Amino acid sequence: MTTNSNELTFLQQQAKIRHRIEEAITQQFAAEDEGLQYALTAARQAGLPQIQISPIQGKLLQLLATACNAHKILEIGSLGGYSGIWLARALPSNGRLITLEINPIHANLVRAAFAKAGVSDRAEVRVGKALDLLPHLESEAPFDLVFIDADKPPYPQYLEWALRLTRPGSIIVADNCVRSGKAFDQPEDEAMAGIVEYNKRIASDERLVSLLLAMDDDYTDGFAISVVKPLQKHRTM
Repeated sequence: MTTNSNELTFLQQQAKIRHRIEEAITQQFAAEDEGLQYALTAARQAGLPQIQISPIQGKLLQLLATACNAHKILEIGSLGGYSGIWLARALPSNGRLITLEINPIHANLVRAAFAKAGVSDRAEVRVGKALDLLPHLESEAPFDLVFIDADKPPYPQYLEWALRLTRPGSIIVADNCVRSGKAFDQPEDEAMAGIVEYNKRIASDERLVSLLLAMDDDYTDGFAISVVKPLQKHRTM
């Protein structure tokens, strides 16, 4: 009994440490300003699900966009515009973010959030089903970064389009790819099947260097991050 009590105390202490570290990182490196807070508040008041990325994830997206010198970013799934603000702020003044949103009402919320955050000059919302909109983006490719955070069953299809619409050196990020470890089990529904297949593909595709990074929901969920490799040059004899 004492052993179990000690283990419980240890686990509680570790949880407190993790939360304190996360709060400190957020405060020092990923503090939310008025624009980001407005996006969260407006989304909540409109009844949108509270499933947006964390501030640390938002800052990581900015870091990745900066690392690949992004001028064009594609986001599949807008929600309330929170992640789009983080991404758009990583762009230069002549950069462009295109975010795809299936719900016209949500799209209006995103436009208002972009305006409040001061990124409307470089961020555009396109309304419709992502799989219908993606073929029309080929003329605007390549994109330097693609962020996937939409309905889960089509994740493998979104990946194929991301590969078609990017270039060597581009970065592809997908959210919710750990799912409390369910991403490594036999899928129980279509959503998990999409995530499991997505992970299998990025792990085995020779065009990509990929890694899952558990960094959300107390380190039980997070990003799948892939970099498109440079084209291999064939040696001539």
